[in-house]
Amino acid sequence: MIKTNQILKKLQTLLGADNTQMRAIFESNGYKIPQKRVDGYLSELGSKEFLDCGYEAFGEFLDGLIVYKRGEIKSKSDDRVSLTNNLILKKLRVAFDLKESDLFEIFKIVDLDITKGELSSLFRREDHKKFRYCPDSILLLFVEGLMKHNK
Repeated sequence: MIKTNQILKKLQTLLGADNTQMRAIFESNGYKIPQKRVDGYLSELGSKEFLDCGYEAFGEFLDGLIVYKRGEIKSKSDDRVSLTNNLILKKLRVAFDLKESDLFEIFKIVDLDITKGELSSLFRREDHKKFRYCPDSILLLFVEGLMKHNK
């Protein structure tokens, strides 16, 4: 799976947020996190301040991003679901209120031809027969395209 710090840093750039604003996004959904930890997540790899942003914290950030961008989440499940590239893609889609046409446009920006069937397979439940795991390469291209799309 992809390094969550890498996507977190790209989202920070996309949002035009400083580290304090990124903490506010983390906390938008009730997740408490010290500023020093957020600063560590956003530090350069190899620096002594760098901290690995694990999937749990990154999931909390994505939930906070949804609340920050769209408003309160009406039904929040207490069950913790393992964060996958597919779930990251879904949460970004919700946070940025992206329709199917937006997704195709974003992938086109990064020269990725994706069919309607391939796209829908990335958003299906894992137990669906047409579910397809989202590889790191597609998730990274999506985030790159999202950054260009929202300039």
